[in-house]
Amino acid sequence: ALARMLRRRTGLRLHDLGPLRAARRTDLLALDLTDRRSGYPLQMVVRASDAGLRVAESDVPYRPRTGKSKVTGTWRGTWQAVRDMREVLREPPVDRTAGRGTRARSGALR
Repeated sequence: ALARMLRRRTGLRLHDLGPLRAARRTDLLALDLTDRRSGYPLQMVVRASDAGLRVAESDVPYRPRTGKSKVTGTWRGTWQAVRDMREVLREPPVDRTAGRGTRARSGALR
């Protein structure tokens, strides 16, 4: 479901918000990421897409989790993650024609 909402918002065809991201420091800082909880990985992908940065997905090997998830292991953690991600997906896209870092006022998708 999240991948479908992300695709609608950005046009990116991703399957997962994997554990590894790589970016140039200047590009990463220019994204002005503000979420400090569960929405952070999603906000990075959404804002990178809005900024016109290349976003690619690569498979990485996973091993079974050794402990309990802090996010989906509790009702509170799950609810907070859903709220954080919903807020990120509601952000209006960056209007690249209005100057770097300017958020479009309308909620229209590009």
